[in-house]
Amino acid sequence: MTKNTGLKRKCGTLLDRDNVAGYVFILPFIIGLVVFTAIPFFTSLYLAFTKYNVLSDPKWVGLANFKEMFFEDELFWTSFKVTFKFALIQVPVKLTVALLVAMVLARATRVTSFYRAAFYIPSLMGGSVAIALLWKQLFSPKGVINQILGFFGLPDDTAWLGNPKTALGTLIALGVWQFGSSMLIFLAAIKNIPSSYYEAAIVDGAGPVRRFFSITLPMLTPIIFFNLINQVIGAFQAFNSSYLITKGKPLNTTLYYGVHLYNKAFNQFEMGYGSAMAWFMLLIIAFFTALIFRSSSAWVYYESEGR
Repeated sequence: MTKNTGLKRKCGTLLDRDNVAGYVFILPFIIGLVVFTAIPFFTSLYLAFTKYNVLSDPKWVGLANFKEMFFEDELFWTSFKVTFKFALIQVPVKLTVALLVAMVLARATRVTSFYRAAFYIPSLMGGSVAIALLWKQLFSPKGVINQILGFFGLPDDTAWLGNPKTALGTLIALGVWQFGSSMLIFLAAIKNIPSSYYEAAIVDGAGPVRRFFSITLPMLTPIIFFNLINQVIGAFQAFNSSYLITKGKPLNTTLYYGVHLYNKAFNQFEMGYGSAMAWFMLLIIAFFTALIFRSSSAWVYYESEGR
């Protein structure tokens, strides 16, 4: 009798009006999570071990897709190297530019708000088709960039996107140009640094450079860590700029991993192979994320922990 009473009380608590209302509000999110995240997630894991072309049922092939990736598909390693090079260059440059701009905008002036918005807009529009086409036109042989170079007497016939030596750098420049979100995060963190630290440093005779390396940079390390994780993940998942501007050309020098995956899965209808590529990239991202987390104890300073 006591157990039944306790069970009724628990059921009554779970099904009271407030709880039911809460369940109703979170139900769309739960359905979306299951339908659009969980099911595709585990489905792709299964398809990674199958041969599947959409038109026929998946056929189990075991590790054949991974064997083809590592030992038979030359473009797989080419795209991986291009993506790794892209991430290795873009991420530190982008974070450095974002931090420098944030330091400048931390000084309150009448036009600071305007500049904050102006620098943030590219981050909102940077992945759009319109911006990709605009970037393609800017760096075309007769584009604005060459016209500016010609105005100063420099070579004005460079095929920025057609030259294997400059094509990837042009796409990296587009990625760096979208530094607005990281800049705003840095700016908010800079404004949260107590001014008393700087006042004490000035009294001790510390100059601007010393204050930056002794106060600002250590206090920003948790934010640098946060931005670094986000930017590394985003760089390895890069797709739009290569697909919309160069299609991986010239000579596959801008063939991002995501573009090669897309070509395999949606142009050649090798869905099983594409799923295997996606899971391999997931492991790569997890590895580098874990590596950054592992190293954080040596360089990230947390004020609450006194280190």
